[in-house]
Amino acid sequence: MGIQRKHTMYHSTVVDAGPDAVWAEVRDALNLVKIVSGDAVRDVCWAEGGSAERVPARYDFTLVFCDGLVQQEIAGRDEVERSQTYRAVAPTTGVDAYVATIRVRTITNDPERSFFDWTRELTIAEDADPEVVEGIIAMMAHQTDSVRDHFAAAGK
Repeated sequence: MGIQRKHTMYHSTVVDAGPDAVWAEVRDALNLVKIVSGDAVRDVCWAEGGSAERVPARYDFTLVFCDGLVQQEIAGRDEVERSQTYRAVAPTTGVDAYVATIRVRTITNDPERSFFDWTRELTIAEDADPEVVEGIIAMMAHQTDSVRDHFAAAGK
């Protein structure tokens, strides 16, 4: 059986922190990568003059399990809506194209908590290693939980 070439994923969670506190941490792409990937990545850094305050802003990191360099760019940010879109700027580890959006929303009846969601679209390369692709998709499936757990630990 062949690899599915297009993947659209949506994950969400309720976070035990107010939306401003969550947004302050996750809007920084390097911080978000570290929160959701931990020891699974290394060499997380801004590239080509990128920074948390610039849009567009390039950043890179390396996936430890396959030594794959990931090059991404913050493509858009809306501070009022607490939304940020980023994309891959080069193919890597079997992924030809990638675009994702994170959002942090207010929970109307519980202002000390927030709703975090993550939408992603991946296009898988024809020659992709199925095990690497499965590893990436499995890792992504748990990253929203990592955001939730990060703020739960911070609140203790």
